[in-house]
Order: sequence, then structure tokens, then C-alpha cells
Amino acid sequence: MTQNVKDENVRKSEHEITPLVEDEQMPEEEPSHPGWLPIGEILKVSHPVFEKSRFLIGYHHSSNVYVLAGDYLTLVDPGNDYTIFAELEKLGYSPLDIRKIVLTHGHRDHCMGVFEMLRFPPVMEAKQVEIIMHAGGPTEFKQMVTEVGFPPTELKGGETIELSGFQWEVIHTPGHTIDGICLYHEPTRTLISGDTVLPDSIGEADKNAGGQLDHYLYGLKQLMKKDIAHVLPGHGVPVAVTGRRAVEETYVGVMMKIMDVPPDGRITWMDGARLLAEKGLLEEVVYCCDKELLLRPENPQAFQLKALALNDMGRCAEAIEILNGILIRQPDDVHALTAKGHALLGLGKYEESLPYFDQALSRDPEITEAQVFKGMAFYFLGRYEEAMAIGAFKSELLARFKQEVDQGMKSPQTGESGQGATTPRE
Repeated sequence: MTQNVKDENVRKSEHEITPLVEDEQMPEEEPSHPGWLPIGEILKVSHPVFEKSRFLIGYHHSSNVYVLAGDYLTLVDPGNDYTIFAELEKLGYSPLDIRKIVLTHGHRDHCMGVFEMLRFPPVMEAKQVEIIMHAGGPTEFKQMVTEVGFPPTELKGGETIELSGFQWEVIHTPGHTIDGICLYHEPTRTLISGDTVLPDSIGEADKNAGGQLDHYLYGLKQLMKKDIAHVLPGHGVPVAVTGRRAVEETYVGVMMKIMDVPPDGRITWMDGARLLAEKGLLEEVVYCCDKELLLRPENPQAFQLKALALNDMGRCAEAIEILNGILIRQPDDVHALTAKGHALLGLGKYEESLPYFDQALSRDPEITEAQVFKGMAFYFLGRYEEAMAIGAFKSELLARFKQEVDQGMKSPQTGESGQGATTPRE
């Protein structure tokens, strides 16, 4: 089977993000199913982990199924409840050869095949199969398998687990569901991605299963830290060699969903960065600014917005490097001056920050951020009178104090003894 990833899945014009999503059309007739296919041959990877391992592409309403063969059999996602174990016999295996089943998440099309296995009397009698899943998986599913004698092994992410004699890293990738996990095999740079990364579509966040788009971004960023060449997805054909691009395209696609950009819409990297900044997604702001700077290396807006995002993320030293470059070209830029003072403030260099606020205010006395930050610098230096003489800082401080008092008023009251006794509730 050849790899089938469209080169234009995420097409970028000069400085636009333009995902292409084609309408899905069901075939008039079900094509013949290819049956079990060798993973090693599909990925063009020669390694013992895939020497005997096989892949069964999902029928309608079922996920892909992966059989990792080695010292024993491991199934990753047994699919829906549809004779998968009879299919195993075509490989010369018995259900009794299965020792572990890993679920990438708790959706029916990935996990219901477990119950087909449990209907096989020798499996029920032997009780030798370990079911492995994330701790956040469906409670009802966990209760059902526990009641029949197969309590699941619950993961949190970050573990290294042994499957069929080989080590796989577990990566928690919430977003599509709260319990999503991916499996990463570092020696072959291969990811089993469940529904987190799919080759021909951008996954959805299933709110009923705890899915959230901002969590989705978190999971994808964990994957982008890995050296991924190949992806074995929960649906569709495997991605060989260009796995990193598949992960990154999913990351961009989820950002587009968060910005409510329609599938056929267009948005520049800079406009995307601004929208994401409004939503507080600072790492995504930096990502978009970096993409813009690859296209237009001298774009001052991209440099400045990236520096502001880095400041807010606490990466102040990186922000200062960018701001120094801006100030060399534009020494009177009040926003860059204020931002550099803010960065120095974040590094605890309070005295050094003051001249930058003064320079900004000498050019624009009304810039509120510079006033507030200057007041903070005075305050941290113990120069309280000078800090409180700055109206904007005083207002900000009083507003925060009032907010804390209001929050305290809403919390349970303490008794007269001051020992934290709460008033009884009727």
C-alpha cells in the first residue's frame, strides 16, 4: 500500500494559511477490503518491531487495527465489534496469543472490539489479557471490563511500556477526547496516533468525551517535540516519512478551528497571530510570527508581537534579544521601549528597567503600560511613595486589592476565633 497524503493538505500562499478540506463522499459500493498489510513494508522500515506486525484498515464505523507481533501479540485499538478476532486466524494466530490491548481513546469505533474478545470462552477462562488505557477513559467501559475480570491498567502519559517485547512511550494527547494517548517508538521514529493525527482530515473535539480544542493544541505540541517520521493513524492509511508534516498540519488546522476560520477561508499568519493573542494562546502567537518571519524576515510587527508574547510567557531573555534588534532600527519606538522595560522587570532587573519606561513616557506620557510597569519597578525596589505617586499604578493596585477582597467575601467566612471556622449552611 502506498502512502496517501495530499501535498496540498495545508497550502500556504505567500503569507496565508489556507487549509483545504474536501467533501467526503461515500462510495456507491463497498470496495474490496485489502485485509492485513505488513506495517514494515508500508513504512519502508526494517526493524524487528515491525517484522511480523500487521495493519488492518478500518471498515465503516471502525478504526484501524494494529497487531504488534513479537514475544506475544499486542492489539492497538481492536476496532468496533466486528469479527476482528476471526480475522486474526488469517495471520495464523489465535486470540489466546493476545496478551495486551492498548486503547488510544474510548470511542466505540476503537474500543468495542474488546467485548468480542471477551465473548471467546478460552480468553475469559485464561484471564491473561491486559487492557491498557488512559485513566480518563470512559467510566462505564472500565467498570464493564473490571466486572468480568479484566481491570484495566490506567495510564497518565509519560510512561514507557513494553508491548510484544519492544518499548513504546505513552504521550497523553487530549483534545479529540480527554483520554487520548499516542504511542511513540523512538528507534523507528514511528507514532501510533489514534484520532489525534489523521492523514486526510483535522480531528474534531468531542465535547461529550471531554474534548477541547485548546487541549488539542497542547497534545499536538507534545508530539511536535518528538522526531516523528511515520504515523500510524486511527483511520486512513499510514503516513510514511512525512509524519512531522502531518502533525504540524493538524496543529495548524486546529488553530484555524479555534479562530473560527471556515475550511475554505484565508487568513494571513499575522492576522492569525493577532487573533490568537486575543485568546491568550501565546505559544501559537509565537508559532505564527515565526511563520510570518520566514516569509518576510524584516516584518517589524511580527518581531514586536513575538516579543510581547515571549514576555507574557516569562521568556524575557528571548524577548530582549528581539527588542534590541527593533530598538537598533527604531530607538524611539515606545512600544519596544516599554516591552524591554517589562522584560527586564521580569528578570528582576528593576533598576535597569526604569530608564526604558522613562524614555517611553518622555515620548508618550499617556502610555498606561509604561506607567504601571514603572510603578511596579519602584514598588519592587521598596520605593513605595514614588510608586503610589503614579496614578495608573495606584489604580491598578487598588483594583487588584478590591478584586481579592471581593473574592474573599464570596468564600466561607471565618468565625470570631480566627481559627478558620466556617458558618453553618442551612
